[in-house]
This record gives sequence, C-alpha cells and structure tokens, in this order.
Amino acid sequence: MKVVLAGAYGNLGADIFKALLKAGHEVVAADLAERDLGVSGNFTFRKLDVTKPESLKGLCDGADCVITTVGLTKTSAEVTNYEIDYQGNLNLLNEAKAAGVKYFTYISVLKADRAPKVPMLHAKYLFEEELKKSGMTYTIHRPTGYFYDIVKVFRPMIEKGEVTLLGNNPVHANVVSTEDFAEFIVAHMTDENKMYDVGGKETYSYEEIANMCFAAAGKEPVIKRAPAVLFDVLAFVNKLKKNGKEAILRFSKWTLTEEMVGDTKTGDMSFKQYIEESFKK
Repeated sequence: MKVVLAGAYGNLGADIFKALLKAGHEVVAADLAERDLGVSGNFTFRKLDVTKPESLKGLCDGADCVITTVGLTKTSAEVTNYEIDYQGNLNLLNEAKAAGVKYFTYISVLKADRAPKVPMLHAKYLFEEELKKSGMTYTIHRPTGYFYDIVKVFRPMIEKGEVTLLGNNPVHANVVSTEDFAEFIVAHMTDENKMYDVGGKETYSYEEIANMCFAAAGKEPVIKRAPAVLFDVLAFVNKLKKNGKEAILRFSKWTLTEEMVGDTKTGDMSFKQYIEESFKK
C-alpha cells in the first residue's frame, strides 16, 4: 500500500514510519522538516505545513491510506491546538478526500470527548467528529500516554529529590511504548470505522510510577501532594499573559488527575523495565 504519514518525524511518527517500512509499504513521509532516522526502504519526503492548504496539494495523490499524528504538543504563542489539531488535520482530511484516499487513521487521546475546557483534547475531539462524518473509512486511536512522556514529566522531579502529585486520590494509567503502539496502528490501518482506547500491558498508579523512578535512580522516595486547583490558577494567569502555556497546564492537570487506562492493551514492552533503563542513562 501507499501510505501518507503526516508527522512522520515526530516521536510516535518515527516509529510508525519504521513499522510501515518493515511491513513493506510505500511511504510518503510528510512533516515540517526531515531528519535522519537511519531508515531504508520505499519512501519519499514531503515538506508540509498543515495550516496552509496549498502546501498539501497533491500530497495524497495515488495513496491508499493517510495516517496522521499531527498535533500541537508544546507551548506556542503563535498557533493554537484548534489551528493545528483541528483545522490542520481537517485540511489534511479534505485533501485526502479530494484525492480519493480510502482509509484515514487519526491518533487522538483517551477521553478526548470529555474535556471541553482542555484545548489539547477538545480540538482532537472536534476533528474526530469531522472524520466520522466525512464518509471516509476511518480508524481512531485514543492512546493513554507514552512511556517517554511520563518519564519526561517525572525525571526533573526525581533529580530534585521530590515528586509532587495532584489531588488526594490515586490515579492510574497503562501507558504504551511508541514502538508497540506503532505496530498496532499499522496492523489496524485498514479497519472499518473503528475506535480504540489503547494502552500498554501494565497499569500503575502515579505514586507507584514515582516510586519506581526513585528506585531506578537510587534515591529515597519523597512524594507530596498538591491541590489540583493550583493548575487552574496557573492556567488562568498564563491565559491572561497570552504566552501559550495555558493549554499545556490544562492538559497536564487533566492527565495527572484522570484515570488513563485503555481497555485495548497492546505490546510486549515493560514500562517498569523502561523506567529502569531510562535512569541508567
């Protein structure tokens, strides 16, 4: 199959890219910039900016499937999640439809439909709805989170010797490795109008994750808790400053206070082992 992969050089995108080539597919690797992934196979690079429909012209010609991981995941004072996650992916969807592409796979987030005040989730939910009514055969994946993201959040706190969790209630997640998730995405990219809540095989509370991180770092655990409302205050202050940090803060609060456990469990990689290996580096 010929597959257009939008966001091919991001963290998840790179693993999907590798999984597609491994499976023998022809890939159009589309992103803002190309980087060396050390891959070989039948692929071409296409520079694109999803906010500019003109940059998408001809992108999907002859393609059988489009997979998009496109989304704003960092602080930006220039663009919003609604411009990237929603409108950008909508531009891509319209181009795919015009080119006669049969299959469209979108990577969203678990519970995207339950967070209207969290831009990083709400924008994804709005696009999900557009995709469902587009008439295209679709697959929507809602992952719980990724190994590397959780370690990225906890590492600075572990290095300081103190982890602060939000709220008083234990919250759980079964995050998935991007390598395992990529294999799952490629295996299901021709499913007919399916939605998957995807997680890994191990479920832990954030307190358990913090303790594993401390143990891997060889440090005594120090875990404190703070009121979740503090993130609401910070989000409001940064909204007034218009510095782009509000969306990240609201998303961070959401993921640290919501149960993020997917009922579709995939992969063989161990999060506990990943933590142990990460802190050896």
